[in-house]
Amino acid sequence: MIVLKREIIIVAKVKLYTNKIEQQLLYDTLQSNRDALNAVSQVAFKKGLTNANILQKETYEMVRRNFNLKAQMACNVARSVAGKYKALKTNGKSIVKPIRFQKPELVYSYNRDYSVRKDGKLSLGTLKGRIVISFERKGMSHFFDGAWRFKTMTLLLKKGTYFACFSMSQEVDAIETEKIQQIIGIDLGINFLSVGYDGKKASFVNGREIKDRRAKYQRLRKALQKKQTSSARRRLKHIGRRENRWMRDVNHQVTKALVTRYGSGALYVIEDLTNVRKATERVRKKDRYLTVSWSFHQFRLFLTYKVERAGAHIVAVDPKYTSQKCPKCSHTEKANRIKKMHTFCCRSCEYTSNDDRIAAMNLYYKGMKYLDSQKAMS
Repeated sequence: MIVLKREIIIVAKVKLYTNKIEQQLLYDTLQSNRDALNAVSQVAFKKGLTNANILQKETYEMVRRNFNLKAQMACNVARSVAGKYKALKTNGKSIVKPIRFQKPELVYSYNRDYSVRKDGKLSLGTLKGRIVISFERKGMSHFFDGAWRFKTMTLLLKKGTYFACFSMSQEVDAIETEKIQQIIGIDLGINFLSVGYDGKKASFVNGREIKDRRAKYQRLRKALQKKQTSSARRRLKHIGRRENRWMRDVNHQVTKALVTRYGSGALYVIEDLTNVRKATERVRKKDRYLTVSWSFHQFRLFLTYKVERAGAHIVAVDPKYTSQKCPKCSHTEKANRIKKMHTFCCRSCEYTSNDDRIAAMNLYYKGMKYLDSQKAMS
């Protein structure tokens, strides 16, 4: 018998309640940290360093001496910079100049430079020692009930207000392969945000309204970019933040609806879209915004922790040919899919359906193979 076990990792964002003195202490700390990030970024660029440990050895003393950061903060600076350079290289981006850090944010390590006290208040380090402050728990109290383990915390400053983003983890109950009662293939897309197939019927989440709203954002963004004024740039930032909040809310709603519909004891099968950006950047430039900008990675993160909290299991499989393979006769051909009409018509057996439904069906069958392989190993 093989047991499927996962660790859930979520991010809980809360508002901090600070007075003027605390705000100044946090602001000074953020500014010093940002200066340190840019100084270490210069070193990483000149020496081509992406290894956090090596970069830390090269810059630790300099950061402690020049920016007055505490020991763990200085270590986190090197890790943040190395992570940024490594991410760009992994994505195939050419780095022609040092990365510039502009956002006021600071990464803390649990029990080293921050902790959550028994009285429910937050203790965190500044350039002048620790301060203890309260924070808003409304809507987030269930993450602070002792069942979650604290990891890192990121301090953010937005429009004069400080926020703490806690990274937290939790071990979920083990689920045995023998207890999986159904398989759900879930295809993500543009015309339909998600299509779920359970072996009998498909459920569609229409993306027409979402697509229209994104097009509206795109038109507004294009008009503001032409103006090239300071007020237009401020407006662009405001629109970007608003769109991100909206996208996040949509992803939460859709993933919650999927888990509510299919419940526990299920195996959710999704496409591994790790390299989706590389693939979509080859599409026509005028279509690139709609194809690239949606946060599929965020959708997967939300779905993963909701699925596993519900006592189910999720697996990401190779998306290759999911929209080209006939689920009835297995004939695979690029011409099977008619993209402009969003339909699938098998050139061999003539089975016809919506192309997103076909993808969900093929994911369902890949889930069956995955489950069979896991049972064979037990």
